[in-house]
Amino acid sequence: MIARRHQVALALTALLAAGAACQAHDRESASGRPAPSANRGFTLVATGDILPHASVIDRARFDAGGTGFDFGPMFAGIQPVVAAADLALCHLETVHTAADPAAASMPQLAGALAATGYDGCSTASDHSLDAGPDGVRRTLDALDGTGVRHTGTARSAAEAAAVPLLRAGSAKVAHLAYTYDTSGVPLPEGQPWAVSLIDENKIVADARNARRAGADVVVVSLHWGTEWQDAPDDRQLGLARTLTASRTGGRPDIDLLLGGHAHVPQAYEKVNGTWVVYGLGDQVAGGTPNPAGVVDPRANQSSVARFTFAPPARPGARWEVTKAAFVPELFDLDAGRVVDLDKALAQGADVQGVRDRIRDVVLGRGAAQDGLVTGE
Repeated sequence: MIARRHQVALALTALLAAGAACQAHDRESASGRPAPSANRGFTLVATGDILPHASVIDRARFDAGGTGFDFGPMFAGIQPVVAAADLALCHLETVHTAADPAAASMPQLAGALAATGYDGCSTASDHSLDAGPDGVRRTLDALDGTGVRHTGTARSAAEAAAVPLLRAGSAKVAHLAYTYDTSGVPLPEGQPWAVSLIDENKIVADARNARRAGADVVVVSLHWGTEWQDAPDDRQLGLARTLTASRTGGRPDIDLLLGGHAHVPQAYEKVNGTWVVYGLGDQVAGGTPNPAGVVDPRANQSSVARFTFAPPARPGARWEVTKAAFVPELFDLDAGRVVDLDKALAQGADVQGVRDRIRDVVLGRGAAQDGLVTGE
């Protein structure tokens, strides 16, 4: 088993080395995206949880030659998918204490996210307050320093109340984010706005406020679900039904739900006419042990969601998803790289088993019948 894994890792490493030149391409969005024009649709890409564990930080230090941190090579394998989107969203799950060496790597990680092509990142998670308000501030300061937008945590009441609008095609997209809990850590005294917690009434109210602020499309990221469970739990299913059913003037208040937290990929499903991704999985993480103390390979499997939105057919109607797709993804622990499994398989890597497992989970609630496709 170890020998086989080593062979796979070598194949993936060779594949990534061959494609690393993609990292050098300037993202079209930063310097040459088409200017917004009337009634131009857009493609949105979203990826799973980023957990910069110690082994991930060590890899970035190694890639920087031992001085500083270089996360760029880590994301090179998925950079073409991210950079091709009009709007790309990530999820940064963890923060670090000032004494943690990883805290020094936050600006470099944020820089790598920007260079990969991410426009915004949700930051609401059960780990948002691991380092208290200072951790929130450091994380958001680092993202601000590289131009990556953020939502879900805040440094002030005014920041928490502001509607985060991003441009995609000719649309204004609101990205909202919430978490089920903060691992029992209470919200900072006098700062109830520091982390956005899941409350269906508040989520709907925020979505409606985003519409009033000019949002054409409202995307909600949710840190929810049961860890290590492939299937969405009852809370996820119920909340998805409630949120997608909410309407104002016959128009859905929320246009897309993106989930994370479970550490494993979960299904996509169209609920009340709206796409729900119950769990994208962990995009970047060290070897993560499950409750039994065993490193679970599923924690390094994820999917990339890609949705194409078209302008409304008439004024006041919703922007419709005209194409829904996903890309199976793996974080190769040995190489310290994110791997596009469809591309790796096409180039001869022995990854069909893991690619098929992710595909089966993603399609497990009938999404193929609603038009979800893989790759492309």
